[in-house]
Amino acid sequence: MNKPISPGKTFKEYNGTQVSIYIVECTIGICICYTMYTYFPQHQFFWSMVSVVLVIAPDGKNSNQLAFDRMKGNILGSSIGLLLFLVHHPNLFLICIGVTLTIVTGTFLKLNTAMRSSLSSLVIVMIHEEQENSTWHIAFERMGCVMFGCIVGLLITITFNSFSNLKKQSDKDKE
Repeated sequence: MNKPISPGKTFKEYNGTQVSIYIVECTIGICICYTMYTYFPQHQFFWSMVSVVLVIAPDGKNSNQLAFDRMKGNILGSSIGLLLFLVHHPNLFLICIGVTLTIVTGTFLKLNTAMRSSLSSLVIVMIHEEQENSTWHIAFERMGCVMFGCIVGLLITITFNSFSNLKKQSDKDKE
């Protein structure tokens, strides 16, 4: 039986197969997002690479639910970031308000396991370079790129878990 990967364990304590699967999932996600980044350099798909590795869960147990929760967390954080960006040009005070709103809303929605993803997407959407074209459409584009990474991560997780479940069922049927 695969042991879930959790913080605080040494590498020796992990199931080698599960670590290998996690590496493959993250690598596939990064490759898909990087392809978008190279084919569409005018868009900010580098943020989807950050998002995809935040969504993919390292352990097989409840990974579909965890990936889905992290995707919801990313939607929450990037939505709050976009709304605050529309209210006023982001500054430290507004980012702190965003952090507070994200934590309170995430707690209310029971997205505690996705809180770091929520906060990451909030910051990704709100932080901007000082440029002439730094307007709401940049924040909206970043939100879209974060969502793209979330969707890729969720689909990879579901796909790998489906194969894993099929293998488990096949092994059961052989018994």
